[in-house]
Amino acid sequence: MRAIWKGHIQFSLVTIPVKIYGAIEASQKISFNQLHADDFGRVAYEKKCKKCGKVLKSGDIVKGHEVEPDTYVVVESEDFEKLKMKSLRVIEIEGFVEKEEVHPSLFDTPYFAGPDGPVAAKTYALLCETLRESGRLGVGRVVLRDRESVMLLAPHEQGLMLYKLRYPEELRSMANVPEIDSAIADTDQLKLARTLVETMATSLDKLELKDRYNDALREMIVAKAEGKELVTSEEAPKEVVDIMTALQASIEEAKENRMPMKKAGEEKEEESKRKTG
Repeated sequence: MRAIWKGHIQFSLVTIPVKIYGAIEASQKISFNQLHADDFGRVAYEKKCKKCGKVLKSGDIVKGHEVEPDTYVVVESEDFEKLKMKSLRVIEIEGFVEKEEVHPSLFDTPYFAGPDGPVAAKTYALLCETLRESGRLGVGRVVLRDRESVMLLAPHEQGLMLYKLRYPEELRSMANVPEIDSAIADTDQLKLARTLVETMATSLDKLELKDRYNDALREMIVAKAEGKELVTSEEAPKEVVDIMTALQASIEEAKENRMPMKKAGEEKEEESKRKTG
């Protein structure tokens, strides 16, 4: 696993050398190339200047921020190095908060943090265990990919997880969603819906959390590569029924799905009773 950032986590006068690693595994995702339909040649993407039409190389391109229409401030690599921000190399924990204070909509990208060397491991373990026992999460900042991000530090298994957080002002307001004001639940329907939820209650580890679409894509690609035709059947949409009827039927179906499977011995015993009876 290759580190994408190297620096320190600091809280008060305690400093821990750490490395940050990406926590998302993207290698299993299926990707596609764009091809020329006539000869299946890969389609190239040329970076072309919209002003003069010239095709550009990487060395011909600079970064610029538009301050007025068609007027830019060009920023060079050395200009970024002049930004002496602490968060470039140090994640300074500004405080510790309760888990419930962080709304799920603020969570963005997860990362792993590990100790940078055996000397740092002991202090790293101290921070992990302190967060675990206190039930609190650390909040700090770090510059990743030319942007300073708020990071949430949380214990995870035997290590430390960092969650990049969105800034609250980046989130749109739910009040702007069309028709949201007219979404009012019926009391009788609500009672049945709550019963349905309780009947379907489970734990996350019992649910199959996998990318079924990605698996279907892989199956389709293998079939085409082998010259086979992938035959699938699409479920017909169910007829529209009254919501109360649908809720009642859903509850009954959920109850049946939750009935424990009978053991083989019990099934044989019942079958024997039926025959002798």
